[in-house]
Amino acid sequence: MVDHELLARNEYLAAENRILKTQLKGRLRLSDAGRGALGEIGHRLGRKVLADVANIARPDTILGWYRKLVAHKFDGSKARRGPGRPRVKREVVELIIRMASENLDWGYDRIAGALANLGYEISDQTVGNVLRRHGLLPAPQRKRTTTWTDFIRTHVELLAGTDFFTAEVLTLRGLVTYYVLFFIAT
Repeated sequence: MVDHELLARNEYLAAENRILKTQLKGRLRLSDAGRGALGEIGHRLGRKVLADVANIARPDTILGWYRKLVAHKFDGSKARRGPGRPRVKREVVELIIRMASENLDWGYDRIAGALANLGYEISDQTVGNVLRRHGLLPAPQRKRTTTWTDFIRTHVELLAGTDFFTAEVLTLRGLVTYYVLFFIAT
């Protein structure tokens, strides 16, 4: 009883589709959702049944819609982001520049560690990239570019006395002159 009713419904719908198709002028435009639904049902029916039933498109076209539906499901585009790593926040860049400017002997690792103590997880390579972009040299070069005038000006509050002298020291290579500059700090 149920099978006869289903067969009668299918026969009616197939006849209705043929009549509607004869009244349509031009090509029928389907949405992506419509193609997907027809492709999914067509895949379940199979190529032989589609050859008897399908009126909108050929069976190969309908099965192609199903293949596109499957390919779209597994293409991973929803998980995809833009290329590359996320940008470093402006506040972190400013902190890196400030730390490098105020602490001339700090290298990339030390600055990255100090930032980690402040809660910013950033690699030493990123610190180096930021410093290069802003024209700051690595720690040894920054350290060498400090003039004596800048050093004295920076530490003038701490200095109580300064002296410079030479000392002759006997080494395995012979008599060597050492130049000594020392500061007494408070």
